[in-house]
Amino acid sequence: MDATIKFLGAAQNVTGSRYLLEFNGSRILVDSGLYQEREMRDRNWEPFPVPPKSIDAILLTHAHLDHSGFIPKMVKDGFKGKIYCTAATAEIAEIVLLDSAHLQEEDAEYKKRRHEREGRKGPHPEIPLYTQEDARNSFGLFTTCKFEEPLQVAEGIRATLCDAGHILGAAHVKIDIEAGGEHRTLVFSGDIGRWDRPILKDPTLFEETDYLVMESTYGDRLHEDPRDLDGMMENVIQSAKRRGGNVLIPSFAIGRTQDLLYCLNDLLLEDRIPHVMVFIDSPMAIRVTEVFKRHRELFDEEALELINEGNSPFSFPSLKMTPTVHDSKAINYIRGTVIIIAGSGMCTGGRIKHHLVNNIARQESTVLFVGYQAGGTLGREIVNGAKKVRILGKEHPVKAHVAQVHGFSAHADRDELLRWLSALKRPPRHVFVTHGEPKASKAFADLLRSEKGWEVSVPKYRGVARLD
Repeated sequence: MDATIKFLGAAQNVTGSRYLLEFNGSRILVDSGLYQEREMRDRNWEPFPVPPKSIDAILLTHAHLDHSGFIPKMVKDGFKGKIYCTAATAEIAEIVLLDSAHLQEEDAEYKKRRHEREGRKGPHPEIPLYTQEDARNSFGLFTTCKFEEPLQVAEGIRATLCDAGHILGAAHVKIDIEAGGEHRTLVFSGDIGRWDRPILKDPTLFEETDYLVMESTYGDRLHEDPRDLDGMMENVIQSAKRRGGNVLIPSFAIGRTQDLLYCLNDLLLEDRIPHVMVFIDSPMAIRVTEVFKRHRELFDEEALELINEGNSPFSFPSLKMTPTVHDSKAINYIRGTVIIIAGSGMCTGGRIKHHLVNNIARQESTVLFVGYQAGGTLGREIVNGAKKVRILGKEHPVKAHVAQVHGFSAHADRDELLRWLSALKRPPRHVFVTHGEPKASKAFADLLRSEKGWEVSVPKYRGVARLD
């Protein structure tokens, strides 16, 4: 069995997911993601270790940028194979990749102007990693498939996508390789979702695999108990209403915004919060929500029941979409409390900044964070209790109430990762722990060794593993 896996990303770090399987003269890439950590972004510019045109296919687990965002660069550099994924992933990936390309172009232009002013040259300041045209050129290579539908992706290599329960269309990838009477099974986890979460089905469990490449984003910690999530949201919104202020919710466009809508819809149906207008003020979130509407087949029974009863979380009466800048600005003229869900989730860009300018100095208003705020972001400054913050070039006093609600994470925590492994009837030959910060990956690998006695490693960047 002459097969290898090369770990070209998400190896002792979180982003840039790329795993190259070589077997029987074929090359298959599982995920093709962008590096997003500041100290690792230069890896996006490094020559790919093998010619992209030599890769037979890409198996895409889901549409998040750290899993899909490198695809246009691969196509630009010569990849011409098929990109296999679910239909929902393909639709969301088109939205994500065009947005990423737009930002690449903007960033390159900004660097060009800045370096011209400073009279210096950087390693690649004036060209984007890829353009919107490059992104569009990749769309024709997407080949969609259904969950549990085996695909012959190369000679001796069969792949099956299974529901990961992470975001809409997200998949685990099971690969069967066979040659000379020998057979091996590999499972690539992608990002593992959670149980009993709104809208999506639970993650798929596997009874056996020879090799396992699994994520460990939260491999060293537990999420807060989400059972009183509705109660926490209710308290924040009721409090803002009593003060007569707005509720601003910085949110990511994919998954998080739709989970928020589900939660708010529940509270409205039960009359637990006032029936104020709820604005989705993010063009990307609006487009992604339309994808959700088209793919009811991926919903769990509870979400389908709501929709069949005429209570869809994506079209309740007080929900308003604001696709244009004009629509967004009009929100400022509304008197009384409204709920504004806008990007970005960490307040690093997008329309949320404009709403912060109009609300952060108002004692009546509330800024509600529903996700992790990374160090160095505006969101982290506000959460940490800054008295003043700089937004769009000007300083503003922070007088608004600041609240944070946990429990919306789409990633399995440590115990949920163990639960995902619980169905395996025999130990894998080897488990490769990836897609986590070094501390988290090491802690989870140590846990598997001590609790299960399995063969486990934490691969290094560009490390190679031979599969026996």
